[in-house]
Amino acid sequence: MSDKNWSGPQPAFVLVRPQMGENIGGAARAMWNFGLDRMRIVDPRDGWPNQKAVAMASGAGRLLDEAGLYDDVPDALADCNYVFATTARHRGLTKPVMSPERAMEHARALIAEGKKVGVMFGPERSGLENEDVARANAIISVPVNPEFPSLNLAQCVLLTAYEWRRQSETVVPETVEMAKTEFAEGLEVEKLGDHFEQRLEDAGFFFPEAKAANMKLNLRNMWARMPLTRSDVQMLHGMLRQMVRWKERGDE
Repeated sequence: MSDKNWSGPQPAFVLVRPQMGENIGGAARAMWNFGLDRMRIVDPRDGWPNQKAVAMASGAGRLLDEAGLYDDVPDALADCNYVFATTARHRGLTKPVMSPERAMEHARALIAEGKKVGVMFGPERSGLENEDVARANAIISVPVNPEFPSLNLAQCVLLTAYEWRRQSETVVPETVEMAKTEFAEGLEVEKLGDHFEQRLEDAGFFFPEAKAANMKLNLRNMWARMPLTRSDVQMLHGMLRQMVRWKERGDE
């Protein structure tokens, strides 16, 4: 039984002889996390459908409903123009070996040319057989700890799906989550500096007089370095006002 027609520009993830339903469900969930929904399953050990897979898939159950079920690897790859095999072991086969990042970059380029791409993932116990890998055009090798190279099936799917998403989406390396505020404008920071300078002047902070100018310069430089929000500026103004009120009450 084949899966539904190829939908959208994405590779098919082919789970070869998976053993545990939980891992199939985990793989489905990992795929859907990153916008992939073309799953193919080859000869699952515990039969199909599998309730443990459904339970583990959580909100990604649709992928299991629409997954293609195949008796063997050649049938699962029959319509693919290019195939990757994920493996951590050297196979003695002459093939390009790519990192997940490079592989998904290449997959994106191939799919843009109208080609159909498949990515094979092996069973949990021993991974893909040499006969499976021989059918692939290239190998995906994850830079894992050589003393413990075995990856869980769902984890390997997650890692590859993440790299696919990175190649197809603009991922901003760092953002600032603004909590109902925005960054302060230059004039607001300038007025805050004036306020601090005035209150510190009143408190006799700028002493001795010979160093006062440099102390004020350092304060202005400090404000300029700080990424202050409008909320920050308002809070600092309020702190100064409250300290003045407290001092005036103490002088009464």
